[in-house]
Amino acid sequence: MNEALDPNNLIEGEDYYITPEGYRCFTSNYHLKRGYCCKSGCRHCPYGYDKKTGTIKKTS
Repeated sequence: MNEALDPNNLIEGEDYYITPEGYRCFTSNYHLKRGYCCKSGCRHCPYGYDKKTGTIKKTS
């Protein structure tokens, strides 16, 4: 496992933030550290995944 992605090493405000509902929401920085798209329709997906169409849009 990538040591930077160990749940005990995540930095609030950089890798995630807490939503008003109390959930942990990962930032685009975290997703880029992870290095791939999980295709879950994440709020801050830097890979351009569209959950409705199931496609990844080119971001460049």
